[in-house]
Amino acid sequence: MSIQHIGVIGAGTMGNGIAQACAVAGVPVTMVDISDAAVQHGIATITKSLDRLIKKEKLTEAQRDAALALIKGSTSYDDLKGADLVIEAATENLELKLRILRQVESLVGESTVIASNTSSISITQMAAVLAKPERAIGLHFFNPVPMMALVEVIRGLQTNDATHALAVAFAEKLGKTPITVKNQPGFVVNRILCPMINEAIFVLAEGAASAEDIDTGMKLGCNHPIGPLALADMIGLDTMLAVMNVFYDGFNDPKYRPAPLLKEMVAAGRLGRKTGRGFYSYE
Repeated sequence: MSIQHIGVIGAGTMGNGIAQACAVAGVPVTMVDISDAAVQHGIATITKSLDRLIKKEKLTEAQRDAALALIKGSTSYDDLKGADLVIEAATENLELKLRILRQVESLVGESTVIASNTSSISITQMAAVLAKPERAIGLHFFNPVPMMALVEVIRGLQTNDATHALAVAFAEKLGKTPITVKNQPGFVVNRILCPMINEAIFVLAEGAASAEDIDTGMKLGCNHPIGPLALADMIGLDTMLAVMNVFYDGFNDPKYRPAPLLKEMVAAGRLGRKTGRGFYSYE
């Protein structure tokens, strides 16, 4: 099955990043969000991102204009009807995602693949609300989507081979490297990464070292491009807490318990870069 039209639900960081990657690869994409303001903000973000690539001489103005022409912003799910693949990139909230998936299936054709960009929620559980669960799959892109080469392709228990093949082909069409992953909390990358970040928060809370020294240690000692606490601030501490809670509930294993300091930071509204303060100050 050829991929002629992609639908993306959500114009936030992940949604507009996926839309940009599609457009740059020459794939028409419809990006849907609940308000015109959200849609326009997403398109403005894409435009700024493309302009930065022009300054870095990685894109020409003609290529930018061609990419932008392939992006349609909308507040109506009806505009997803002709899509070969629809990717939901909404907030990591199970009930919200289930509601979106049901609505999408009621509109699209029988052969349309329905994907979730979730970073931790069960694909099998989400697929179960669909009349055709075999067409559900996970496509976990990484932030920032235009720059990150990896896509985790997550098969739910119900996902059939044709759905998986289309998802892999789509990732490759975008110039990404797909890895196929079984459905389990956190899949592969976050299953390893998030507990490491959580452990760094435990180390900080215990006073073993300062935030700066913890991050310097991991950058210089493990060759990481960014320290775990700075990365947590970039991800969002509320998102980190949500992911660790999914692990804790999904595995029933105390090694995944969220660090108390993480919970306290979230309760205080210190969520990282997006609020101006987390383990570091961004004000």
